[in-house]
Amino acid sequence: MFCLVRWTRLLHARFVQIDVTDDASVQSAAADVAAHEGTIDVLVNNAGVLGKVGPVEDYTAADVSAVLDVNVVGIVRVTHAFLPLLRTSPNPVIVNVSSGMGSFSMTQDPARIESQYALPLYSASKAAATMLTTQYAKELKDVKVNAADPGQTATDFTGGLGHSVADGAESIVTLATIGPDGPTGQFIDRSGNLPW
Repeated sequence: MFCLVRWTRLLHARFVQIDVTDDASVQSAAADVAAHEGTIDVLVNNAGVLGKVGPVEDYTAADVSAVLDVNVVGIVRVTHAFLPLLRTSPNPVIVNVSSGMGSFSMTQDPARIESQYALPLYSASKAAATMLTTQYAKELKDVKVNAADPGQTATDFTGGLGHSVADGAESIVTLATIGPDGPTGQFIDRSGNLPW
């Protein structure tokens, strides 16, 4: 806890707890931010779970629902709750963290690392997250909505495999800091636009 408090002070940030699978938690977090900050400029939907890995015949509907609830429905819950605060910003931006694992092209290209893994639940959820991004971008004319692929980043999520967290954050930061004339409905990594 000391490190969290220390870093939030250095960043002039404040910790707000949120469980993206719980409507009450999401509403409480939005109310807390409304009461303290009154507005937000950028919403980064970064919550994600890998879900069950193993023989596909062992997957159950509950396994699928658990992954979709975090990786897709969580985006809807949080965006719905925070959209009124975003709309008070002169340049509102939403960044949904997706993955090349949700790209048909990348998971079928032998030259890409994404083609080396079989992660049906995670991949399906990230394909849905990216499509949700493009559809929100069409509907929310007053908000820039894009998806970022951090790539295989060395965290607990990947078992420490991949590039640095700083490298993984590049695409997210790029999209979070776009100006009013920036893109919307895009899917990028640190090298640029990605194939679907």
